Amino acid sequence: MKPDDAGTMSANLARSAWREVDDSNPSVLPAPSADSKLVARGGASVGPTALQKNWSLRKNQIVRRALQADPAQEYFVYVPSTGGHSAPLFVAIHGISRNALEVAKTFAGLAEAAGVVMVVPHFTADRYPDYQRLGRTESGMRADLVLDSILQEVVWITGASTAPMYLFGYSGGAQFAHRYAMAYPHRVARVVVASAGWYTLPTRQRRFPYGIRRNKAIPSIRFDPEEFLRVPIAVIVGELDVGSEGLRHSERLDREQGLTRVERARNWVEAMQAAAAEYHVEPLVTYTQVPGGEHSFALMMERSKLGERVFETLFAAPSKDSNGNDHRAKRG
Repeated sequence: MKPDDAGTMSANLARSAWREVDDSNPSVLPAPSADSKLVARGGASVGPTALQKNWSLRKNQIVRRALQADPAQEYFVYVPSTGGHSAPLFVAIHGISRNALEVAKTFAGLAEAAGVVMVVPHFTADRYPDYQRLGRTESGMRADLVLDSILQEVVWITGASTAPMYLFGYSGGAQFAHRYAMAYPHRVARVVVASAGWYTLPTRQRRFPYGIRRNKAIPSIRFDPEEFLRVPIAVIVGELDVGSEGLRHSERLDREQGLTRVERARNWVEAMQAAAAEYHVEPLVTYTQVPGGEHSFALMMERSKLGERVFETLFAAPSKDSNGNDHRAKRG
C-alpha cells in the first residue's frame, strides 16, 4: 500500500464513517440482557456463554459499544467491509484529551484499506485518571485490564484473529501503549508510540512507572526485559514538539529523560537499544522525527500523514514474535 494511495483512501472512507456513526445513541447494537448484566455485577467473568455472538456488527462503519461486562465502559469498533473473521486487531489509544471518537474516525479509512478490525477504547477521566500508567491502585480503574476485556469481547463477536495485536498510542495514549507492551509483550506484535510525554525506562533502579522495578500500587505487573525488548516499537515525534505545556516535569525526570518530548523520545530509544545490547537481543526500537510536526493529533494526522506512517509501520513490515520469528499481519 503506497502512502499517497492510502491517504486518499483513508480520507474518502473516513468521511463515510463519520456520516454513519450515531453520536446520540450509546450503541447501535441491542443492550446486554438483564441476565448478562447481573452476571457482570456479580463479578463472574463474561465468556462465550454470556456474550451473544450472533450480534452482527455493521461493516464499514464505526460502532459505539458498551462493554457487556461493564456497561459503563464505552469503546468504538470498526469492522472492514471484508468482515472480521481472522482479521488482525488494530488498537488505537487516545491522548489526554480523551478524543476516542476522533481517533476512530481518523483511522477508519486506513483500517478499511488494510482489512483490519479497529478498536478504540474510551478511558474517561473519572474512571481512568491514571490510564497512561496502566492504572495504579487508588488512582482509578486498571486501564490495561479493561482493554483485555474489550479485546476478548471484540474477538468473540467479530471472529477477529487471536494473534498478538497491533498497537498505537498518541501522547498520553503513547505512554499507555509502550507500558502495556513492556508489561505484556506476548500480547503485542508491533507498536507505534507517537509524541509521548515521558517513558518507563528499562532499568530496575527506578520503580514503575519511571522504571521497571515492581510497584505495590500495581502488584500484578512484572517486567521481563528479555521479553519486552523483542517487541518492535517505533517511536515517532514531531520536530516542533518542544513545548512544555502539559508536560510532566521534575528535577529527576528532566535530568533522566530530557526537557522536551523530542529529547525524551530520543533518550528512551537510546536506553532501549542499550538494554537490548546488554541482554544480547536484536535492537527493535526505532526513532523517527517528523519534519514540521507539532504536538497536535489533528495536525500530525493531516499535515504529517501520521496515520499512513502508523499503518505502513505496523502492517507493511514483518513483525517478530517472542521467539524471533518473522511474520506479517494477515488474515487466517
